[in-house]
Amino acid sequence: MHLTAWATLAAILVYAWTGYNAGKARVTYQVKAPSMDGPPGFQCCQRVQANTLEQLPLLLAPLWMCASFLGDAWAAGGGLLWCVGRIWYALAYYKDPATRTGGYMTSSLACMYLMVGSAAGLLIR
Repeated sequence: MHLTAWATLAAILVYAWTGYNAGKARVTYQVKAPSMDGPPGFQCCQRVQANTLEQLPLLLAPLWMCASFLGDAWAAGGGLLWCVGRIWYALAYYKDPATRTGGYMTSSLACMYLMVGSAAGLLIR
């Protein structure tokens, strides 16, 4: 399941990137910890990071179930689609939060694909 492992690493790197951006915004906008409130630029970076963290369990469990029950390439494809969606989501949110829908839908569809793939793999076994 090497491909799924690479997709997992990519997802963790996407999360780390959003965390870096949130930390950088904290410095840029001089928002001292533990405050979670600040100018809109900071809030956007903070929300992207928090939302990406919230989405990780919806990715990781079905990603590895899909790899186990359907196949490595199927799972890795869904995992990489999730990464593309989350990057799209983040870049759109940073620019204008109202434009984040395309990235959100892409990453959500990737999770649904992985859940359906997991169930299909379980049914055909």
